[in-house]
Amino acid sequence: MEKDFDMVVIGSGPGGYVAAIRAAQLGYKTAIVEKYDVLGGTCTNVGCIPSKAMLDSSESYYAILHKGPKQGIFADNIKVDFAKMVNRNREVVKSNTEGLTYLMKKNKITVFTGKGSFVNNTTIKISGKEEKTVTSKYFIIATGSKPATLPGITIDKKRIITSTEALYLSEQPKAMVIVGGGVIGVEMASAYSRIGTQVTVVEYADSLIPTMDKELGKELQKVLTKQGIDIRTSCKVQTVTTDGNSVSLKYLDTAGKEQTIAADYCLMAVGRRPYTEGLGLENVKVKLDNKGRVEVDDKLRTGEENIYALGDVIRGAMLAHKAEDEAIAILDNIQGHTHKIDYLRIPNVVYTWPEVAAVGYTEEQLKEAGIPYNKGKFPFLASGRARASDDLDGFSKVLVDPKYGEVLGVHIIGARAADIIAQGVMAQEFELTGAELGKISYAHPTFSETMKDAYLAATGRGAINI
Repeated sequence: MEKDFDMVVIGSGPGGYVAAIRAAQLGYKTAIVEKYDVLGGTCTNVGCIPSKAMLDSSESYYAILHKGPKQGIFADNIKVDFAKMVNRNREVVKSNTEGLTYLMKKNKITVFTGKGSFVNNTTIKISGKEEKTVTSKYFIIATGSKPATLPGITIDKKRIITSTEALYLSEQPKAMVIVGGGVIGVEMASAYSRIGTQVTVVEYADSLIPTMDKELGKELQKVLTKQGIDIRTSCKVQTVTTDGNSVSLKYLDTAGKEQTIAADYCLMAVGRRPYTEGLGLENVKVKLDNKGRVEVDDKLRTGEENIYALGDVIRGAMLAHKAEDEAIAILDNIQGHTHKIDYLRIPNVVYTWPEVAAVGYTEEQLKEAGIPYNKGKFPFLASGRARASDDLDGFSKVLVDPKYGEVLGVHIIGARAADIIAQGVMAQEFELTGAELGKISYAHPTFSETMKDAYLAATGRGAINI
């Protein structure tokens, strides 16, 4: 029997909309199902995009106050209009979601507003704003994730909040406590601290961004502390309570003694969990693992040959660009072109200032696995470009195989690290050596020159500028 569609994608985040667009480009009759009124998912609406807008706004303000006078630039009566800053988040999001709507129309993709639930492996029921049943040859589950919390702590979205609410508060907090020193925690800490909010970060691990290279976390903590953020690591949160006007957080410090922090808001930034509720997975052969993630094989297929999954809802780091890569891989695999993703080559970025970016093995992973390596590290303090822009914090660090010169890992904390890391990704993807990367020409003066000196140091030829 002929199906309504060749491809139906459930979820319109970065992975979902990329999958739908690529499917349509390949000639598949395609539909996308989104339970909200706007496309884009978490990333576009309450994640990557508005958070970067807020980070950029706060960095502009901070630069005027702290960089301006050093550069002979003085301004009077500088202040933050918090309501306008938040409204700019909305405007940036609106522009992006309108762009996605245009792309759906351009590629003749049918958009259903509602929640998709499997009836069987060829049929879904759409409920909500639209009520109908749709059949398809292929499906892709791209339903993303939701903020997690700690046992016994209830997120009321008023005083005990997630990053979603933090991006659209009606008032600027005088004080905010953030539980979690991972990517979301330090980014939100940066955005609010720069505009004058007293921010305290409470992290269970012994360093910030604990999944990344330890030297990055150590340097980031030093920089953020210098910027005025109170960071408390190796601390275990016990309770968070609210009286409706403020919050009180109790935690055990490194000595096991209970401490209390009072603030206007508590932002829970302890990670995210896969979102699979209401998908009707019990009606198909799609299984979840012990962390609630959809199980997939190396072609990103579920237990059903025609149902695939990607992004936050499956294993791996919860990154928008990971989901996008997986979307392309799924369509390649359906077309018969083997596309297997090497997850070690997917970069991770933290958009504080300085930025943090990394790809490949951490130094700790190499040590644990007994893999030999040479390290090259070059400080931004010795970069002419960094001195010119007064961006002296951080370093570029490369880990190189001593025998063949393979680039095993690249770890950067510094200005424009998010852009520079692309070179490290290419180095690993195309198996360039540390010697080759130390030999090529880098434009001067640029922040990327810190990479050249790091490679020179790692390959035994010696950095030039230190």
